[in-house]
Amino acid sequence: MKFQVLDIIPHLKNPLTGEIVSTADRLNQVVETARRAEDLGYDGFSVGERHAGEFISSSPTTVLAAIAAVTDRIRLQSGVTVLSVLDPVRVAEDYATIDQLSRGRLELVIGKGNEVLQYPLFGLDLADQWDLLAEKYGLLRRLWREENVTWSGRFRAPLTEPTTTTPRPFDGPLRIWHGSATTLTSAALAAQWGDPLFTANAIQPRENYHVLIQHYREEYERHGHDPKQQYVGSGSGAGGVFIAGTTQEAIRQFGPVYEALTANRNVPGNNSPFRDIQHAVAEGPALVGSPEQVIDKILSYHELYGHDLQSISLPTTLPFEQQLEILERFALEVVPAVRAAAPTTLWEAEDPYGNRPESARTGATENTSRSPYAHAH
Repeated sequence: MKFQVLDIIPHLKNPLTGEIVSTADRLNQVVETARRAEDLGYDGFSVGERHAGEFISSSPTTVLAAIAAVTDRIRLQSGVTVLSVLDPVRVAEDYATIDQLSRGRLELVIGKGNEVLQYPLFGLDLADQWDLLAEKYGLLRRLWREENVTWSGRFRAPLTEPTTTTPRPFDGPLRIWHGSATTLTSAALAAQWGDPLFTANAIQPRENYHVLIQHYREEYERHGHDPKQQYVGSGSGAGGVFIAGTTQEAIRQFGPVYEALTANRNVPGNNSPFRDIQHAVAEGPALVGSPEQVIDKILSYHELYGHDLQSISLPTTLPFEQQLEILERFALEVVPAVRAAAPTTLWEAEDPYGNRPESARTGATENTSRSPYAHAH
């Protein structure tokens, strides 16, 4: 299995102390976490996108570009790019720019987003969210795969003149994943195009996400796509990962924070049923406990999901030094055991996209030295 760190950049007060870091500090923490994740051997780092609520991730392209400048190996992802509210031409330009800056390390995860307030903000009708996503994705695929594109659709002005977006991606079209949280629609869209699926696995019982994954696999096979590209990623529960010497110690330390954050969130139709920490640890997707407990939980989900990529998120209301300690402990005490028990071809030689960073590093050696702005390890 491969491992990714995801930050959708919530900007929240610690519910017990009332403390909150500044916007500048919070954004810089994201960049520093990515740098540390690379040093610790994580495979990917993902930045979310939100345009409403207590988040400061409205410009993930800017944050990913900053991360590209201080890393040279770790794969970069979005989680998710809210394509339904964006212009595909601009998405093609912005993310291809990051792909060039990172020398081929970028992969996109797209979706319609998990925040209904985004649609009126951009002058769009929530009822059109799935049609918006499907149409815009069709155009985005063409823009990265073709030159001199002409196009017409329902939701944006047509491209009547042959259009080639610049810059082009670093080394051929980027791989695009589809984020899926609550309905079969995103899973079906991923399967239709033969793309990988990323299940949120955030707040619902595991059986709900299993339904989405099974629908994806069935539709993928029905469309006759190459099984080598049928990859699945999974989230790790809302609230953040927390590791301690024993599960009871983890519950004692993190339980009050988890329960206060959960109690403060009231979004009808989008609330976790796992309201207390004991319930969350026993039956929910939260990765809270001893290293052994967390290993067992990831592998139990793997038995059901068959996923290739495990995403984790840090508890960002805790002191930053404590977050980095959790990041390191997870890397040293959880990742090796899960990798050994659940191998995958994702980002390996068998993966059609597996050589993209290798070709990127070759290009960097042949063409130019590493960016002077990059962090010196």
